[in-house]
Amino acid sequence: MSNIKIENTNNSAIIKFVFDKMLTENSFEYHSVEDAKNSDLVKQLFHLPFVKNVYVTANFIAIEKFDILEWHEVQEELKDMFSNYLQDNESIFIPKNKTSIIEVFAESTPNPSVQKFVTNKLLSAQNIEVSTRDEAREVPIAMELFEFSYVKEVFISDNYISIMKDESIEWFEINTEIRDFIKEYLQSDRRIISKNYQPKKIENIKNSELAPGFKPTNDDISKQIISILDEYIKPAVAGDGGNIQFLSYIKETKEVNVILQGACNGCPSSTITLKNGIEATLKQFLPNEIGSVNALN
Repeated sequence: MSNIKIENTNNSAIIKFVFDKMLTENSFEYHSVEDAKNSDLVKQLFHLPFVKNVYVTANFIAIEKFDILEWHEVQEELKDMFSNYLQDNESIFIPKNKTSIIEVFAESTPNPSVQKFVTNKLLSAQNIEVSTRDEAREVPIAMELFEFSYVKEVFISDNYISIMKDESIEWFEINTEIRDFIKEYLQSDRRIISKNYQPKKIENIKNSELAPGFKPTNDDISKQIISILDEYIKPAVAGDGGNIQFLSYIKETKEVNVILQGACNGCPSSTITLKNGIEATLKQFLPNEIGSVNALN
């Protein structure tokens, strides 16, 4: 078992974990899970919401955090994580001769225009919605998917890609073609998003459909709504290849405004989902505070 020491640094946002063995003869700097292709351990670190950057050199790993917690709350758990990892692995890096086998499975969704392609590889820790070729400039995999004439929209989240097609063709005619493309793309280890990618700001999502002067809300009720959506609604929606994004809560009318993404956008059953699922759940947890839930797309 490795002996690991925890050391503070001059920067309160950065902490060092010093090992009793050499980890590498080189130095590595990681700013996202996309950068961590050579280390499964570093990929795991970026799944933690407080991890901002990771640095590996010689015999230590340094982690820079976002300002959402204090190091004393998590440093012992991180130490155990490193120790357990090295118990099962000789190195924190993926051997150069090791190639992972990529699997891609096609799944239908409630939206007949959208198919969900699930992989055994994490694609993105954030939700990426691409509706046009212009938006795909910093999302290379979406840019190549738009080369298929029938692809209308692409939504990427976690380990899946939801693709919306036009009506010129049926899914059974193209499933194999898209599945093979995604598998080859991921096997070649090309980037999902570019280093310059910036997620859409809420204010700019479907801007033409938002009221003039629209602003997201951040009051106490809005925060409770977001928490309920994250815990009870989003996992089920993600299972169908989509996502729901909170926009605003209007106290005077008790209206909740949301954006539906991926397979949920344009789905014939989305109205039923809104009323019988999302609206009913919010009313259950926030009685007398919710009137209606509106999708602004």
